[in-house]
Amino acid sequence: MGMDRYAPEMEGNHHPVILIDGECHLCQHITRYLVKHDKRAHFRFAALQSRVGQRMLKEAGYSDDWNSLNTFVLLKDGRYATKSGAALRVWRALGGWRSLAFGLILIPAPIRDAVYDLIARNRYRWFGRSDVCLLPTKEIRSRFLEGGFE
Repeated sequence: MGMDRYAPEMEGNHHPVILIDGECHLCQHITRYLVKHDKRAHFRFAALQSRVGQRMLKEAGYSDDWNSLNTFVLLKDGRYATKSGAALRVWRALGGWRSLAFGLILIPAPIRDAVYDLIARNRYRWFGRSDVCLLPTKEIRSRFLEGGFE
């Protein structure tokens, strides 16, 4: 999916927001990686399970059941992206050698998303799952939206 869902309330927000599965160990690891390597502190975060995350998903017309998404969500400039398109946009925004990954956008989305879906379906089995959302350090907490853990 491209950046095709629109969220007027996100217009003018200067920081892209990444909604993550706060219970997924892979997602938690990726969040820590992004905070560490996002030198400009560009991204903000919220858990899909949080009140803020649920509100944003609902406003974009996504299912009330965050479990059915099997993706993280990137909100940028009033638009939402998911799956491989979102992942590639995040890598590009990090800059440096990571931005080279954006070249994979030339692969048709159904093929990219099939690989993404395989990982997403198996993420708990392969990487584990917590009963609680990410337990953040002070640095990570500073990058989460207000209410992004609740």
